[in-house]
Amino acid sequence: MDIRNKKIAEGEFMALRQEVLNQWPTGKDVDLQEAVDYHKAMPETRKFGKKLLDAKAAGRTLVQPRAGVPVVEEHIKLMQYLEKYGEADLLPSTIDSYTRQNRYEEAEHGIAESIRLGRALMNGFPAVNHGVAKCRQVIESVNLPMQVRHGTPDARLLTEITYAGGFTSYEGGGISYNLPYCKNIPMERTIRDWQYVDRLTGLYEEMGVSINREPYGPLTGTLVPPCISHAAAIIEALLAAEQGVKNITVGYGQCGNLVQDIAAIRTLEELTDEYLQKYGYGDVKVTTVLHQWMGGFPADEAKAFGVIANGSLIAALSKATKVIVKTPHEAVGIPTMEANAEGLRCTKQVVNMLADQSFSDAHLEEEKEIIRQETRCIVDKCFELGNGDIAVGVCRGVEAGVLDVPFAPCRFNRGLMLPCRDNNGAVRILNPGNLPFSKDLKDFHETKIYERALAEKRKASFQMVIDDVYAIGKGRLVGRPRY
Repeated sequence: MDIRNKKIAEGEFMALRQEVLNQWPTGKDVDLQEAVDYHKAMPETRKFGKKLLDAKAAGRTLVQPRAGVPVVEEHIKLMQYLEKYGEADLLPSTIDSYTRQNRYEEAEHGIAESIRLGRALMNGFPAVNHGVAKCRQVIESVNLPMQVRHGTPDARLLTEITYAGGFTSYEGGGISYNLPYCKNIPMERTIRDWQYVDRLTGLYEEMGVSINREPYGPLTGTLVPPCISHAAAIIEALLAAEQGVKNITVGYGQCGNLVQDIAAIRTLEELTDEYLQKYGYGDVKVTTVLHQWMGGFPADEAKAFGVIANGSLIAALSKATKVIVKTPHEAVGIPTMEANAEGLRCTKQVVNMLADQSFSDAHLEEEKEIIRQETRCIVDKCFELGNGDIAVGVCRGVEAGVLDVPFAPCRFNRGLMLPCRDNNGAVRILNPGNLPFSKDLKDFHETKIYERALAEKRKASFQMVIDDVYAIGKGRLVGRPRY
């Protein structure tokens, strides 16, 4: 295994950088020093990391949509609409599927056809094809900070173009943009490619420009126990910190149980800080993001707003730094900009109403402690497998099933762990597979699932997993209707 968690030497990085920039003609327009100067001249209102830290200090939850279209002028129109009528605090540029797979020639064709036909034929913004100057047109068209959201296993050129283009936040990582997205790409390759992304981010930091990095929290979005997504986020944060990243947002996808979701967000920040401190990265600033419900949505828009409001409540009561917002069109496809703005305003209303309220529950501390113990078991075992090197350890951990993402398409993911819900709708573990849990943790999950089996008058079995996956697709919590 030729990978390790060590900062890439500048000479090695610069040699590799020339190869990356030559992957597509727009790479020639990237000039690191000129890009740094451009960032330094930006108004404070466009700096993503600063806005997150200000919100964290004030105890506010910011709202951010997903959005992106292929033609620059239409993308600008969309961003301006979400800023003005959606009341967004932060803006995205969601990248198209061709770019995510480094298929730039097809993206070029998609842009041309979208222009010719006057409608979007791609599901996002092809930033690499548009290049630095057009990215800056987008950045300068709004007054809010902008983030790149995508799903790209090899995101190196996309990072170069968008950083030079003025984006001040970047989503993804070598675990979270591999296991949930890819079938045949080894972990070692994506870890290495994302070390490049983080080293570039670290270079900007060293030159006086802080760019926020955000591991993708929800993973597959299907019955992901908090400890799994927490472990992935913490490991990606450690890998990023080694390369010089100083501003990190760790995320979690809403699972549906009020107490578990709030416990998850609160422990996520706490545990990330704990591991960063433990391994010598105490100067890294950590914030959190809640992703609203990633499962099925009702086609009825009134009901869809109920789902959005529920996620907004979780974000507000957990004190997440920001929330990624869904739309009332989730059931039918890519939303209109009007529907996207409506989801934002719904979320903003709920978040504002709950801004000064706190949440406590008799079971909250128990849930937090369970998540802490489970997460530490996984992360510590990965360190052990890597003989102290977390880059090596996470690759071996995935191979061994120590870090096991449920329902992931990646063939390198073991897929032995089977989750299902307990009688209150919290995500538990029916079969731990090779997760390195203590006997007490295994007994806890067995007891919780047995309680559900008693209530439903059936045996605890794989059928529960099937029922719960189908229920997610229908926007329900557990596999038997309760309303």
